Amino acid sequence: MSEEIFGMVFVLILFSLITIVIAVAITQALKTARAKTSNMAEFARDEAYRKLAEEVVSVQRKMSEDQEKIVKDLSEMKVRINAIEKMLREVD
Repeated sequence: MSEEIFGMVFVLILFSLITIVIAVAITQALKTARAKTSNMAEFARDEAYRKLAEEVVSVQRKMSEDQEKIVKDLSEMKVRINAIEKMLREVD
């Protein structure tokens, strides 16, 4: 009888250990999946920020070029206006 009890206790302990190992494995698998999902979301967010930063740099570069063109055009207009004023003074 004691061998039967010992066998039942052994099976119960073995079953408990297997259950604990399975529970730990499932918990770790879920944590790993959650971490992977979090990392993927973080990567996607970082990629979006990188693209946004590239767009901002591109827009700033274009604005700088446009401002340089405006300055050039204004300088040319100033020269022309001065020439027109000079002609008007000579006509008077």
